[in-house]
Amino acid sequence: MILDYILRRLALLLFMMLTLSVFTFSLSFLFPGDALTNLSGVTNSTFSQTNALEAKFHFSENYVIQYFAFLERIMQGDWGISFASGESVFTHIIDLFPATLELSTYALIVSVLVGVPGGILAAAYYKRWPDKLINSGTLVGYSMPVFWLALLLIMVFSLQLGWFPMSGRMGLLYEVEPVTGFILIDIIADDFPYHGMAFLDALHHLTLPTIVLAMYPTTVLVRFTRDSMLKVLDQSYIKTARAKGLNRAQLIIHHALRNALLPVIKQIGLQFSTLITLAMITEVIFSWPGIGRWLIDSIYQRDYPAIQGGLLAVSMFVILATIVAELTYTLFDPLSRNQAHGKV
Repeated sequence: MILDYILRRLALLLFMMLTLSVFTFSLSFLFPGDALTNLSGVTNSTFSQTNALEAKFHFSENYVIQYFAFLERIMQGDWGISFASGESVFTHIIDLFPATLELSTYALIVSVLVGVPGGILAAAYYKRWPDKLINSGTLVGYSMPVFWLALLLIMVFSLQLGWFPMSGRMGLLYEVEPVTGFILIDIIADDFPYHGMAFLDALHHLTLPTIVLAMYPTTVLVRFTRDSMLKVLDQSYIKTARAKGLNRAQLIIHHALRNALLPVIKQIGLQFSTLITLAMITEVIFSWPGIGRWLIDSIYQRDYPAIQGGLLAVSMFVILATIVAELTYTLFDPLSRNQAHGKV
């Protein structure tokens, strides 16, 4: 039964990917200019080059054949050539996406470490001063625009206090060979002099972007965990345990926490996909060399092959993260599995 559910989710994932590929393929004809140039990224081609490109992209055939040829090139890593750099779009994505993934991962870790305990604390002291204080803080954080918070932190902690740098992943004094794309892991793995100072420097560069990016998912996790915990604490078995003389800490740790955190698992996965999209604004403000900043720059430069490739990569990752979050939640929650198979 679990296998049937997984197969249905994989079928849904395949359908969403195909829909996304159709949209991406149609952008070549919707963008200004020649569709062949938008697909290939080759500009100022000669007559013989144009004929070769038309044969490669099946421009003499109908749109259906052109679409399947487009899918074949996507699977082979042929995503066109960037107008701005003259290099492969797929190569840019492979080089830049780890930086975005790194920033989103660290922001998610901060969100979980702050948001989940904050929600549990607010539920434990329901309608008391810790609950009111946490709710007020989450309301402010939820309503605060990402770009405004980023500029405020730069003005205070970078320009006035000088505690943190305002751009980049690392200072110019250090050079680290990228292996995983995660700068902290690469520093630890790379054996070079002054790697301890380089690690601290990378942490300084990572602090402000991580705080800015983690603000929104932290507030969502606080409120979601609080509501889930309050719902569990209102169950009959919790009231029975309280009547037996268990204190608040025993109720939460031994009885309520496990059931309350099950819906939070799914929410954590959904917030990770949200972080990928929010990272675009954060990367532009902090000059973080990720795919979000590259995509925004491509839009300004009207680099249509890069726009297509960037949108395709980001959208594919968001869809994949959402499906994985739902599968993980279903595997951990038996009630969700029963509902997925039509059981009551």
